Amino acid sequence: MAARVLQQCVRTLARPSLRLSTASLAVRAAVAPSAFVHRPLSFSADSRRTRWLVPTRIPSVGVLCRQYGDLPPLTLATIKERVMYVLKLYDKINPEKLDACSHFMKDLGLDSLDQVEIIMAMEDEFGFEIPDAEAEKLMSPEEIVQYIADKKDVYE
Repeated sequence: MAARVLQQCVRTLARPSLRLSTASLAVRAAVAPSAFVHRPLSFSADSRRTRWLVPTRIPSVGVLCRQYGDLPPLTLATIKERVMYVLKLYDKINPEKLDACSHFMKDLGLDSLDQVEIIMAMEDEFGFEIPDAEAEKLMSPEEIVQYIADKKDVYE
């Protein structure tokens, strides 16, 4: 009996023009109950980094398959764009004075506490921790971009 219901399900799924019967839905739910649920695979502080399990239907076969999504790969241009965006949003930096080679203390008039806050914002943006010994050396956006590119193995 179960084999007959399963064969009927396979035939029904192979024909996309037919609607699924209640019997085939019951068999599919028993075989793969998790395939009908959109659920996150992993969480992070930033919703852009959350990976989702999304079931999709292959039209010709009618079978569910799983697809995984993630952020696009990093490039030097995207790293620089994100660093400059975070710095422009920082309230003590004048966006008109901000340049890629601007020194935080000499050109922008920031103090050491501001530099620590900037490094913490970069850690939040890129999702990894920068050690204090390395953070003290990062005094311009250009140096931050180079450091992040080295840590994430981005070379162009």
